[in-house]
Amino acid sequence: MSVTDAPAGGFVAVDGRWTFVGKLNFADAAAVFAASRALPLPATGVVDLASLEQADSAALAVLLALARRAAGDGARLNFTSIPPGLRRLAHVYGVEDLLAG
Repeated sequence: MSVTDAPAGGFVAVDGRWTFVGKLNFADAAAVFAASRALPLPATGVVDLASLEQADSAALAVLLALARRAAGDGARLNFTSIPPGLRRLAHVYGVEDLLAG
């Protein structure tokens, strides 16, 4: 198991998938994204957001950057259990399709 060292939350890699645990907002988005680069992309392509406690538009930016990273590696991520507030933000910005696996 690997955990990023971001202050408020981070990605946990278990059994070929990532799970985000904690908060992901403007205050720590850069640290979370930087720490995620040390992890290999999830083998299953699954990024589970069920344990995402708090998110803002910076969280959306991190997820989109992860999707771009995966696309650059010829892979695709499937974000699951997206919190309703984050899903609404994605809709407002017109990027909800980019979060669909």
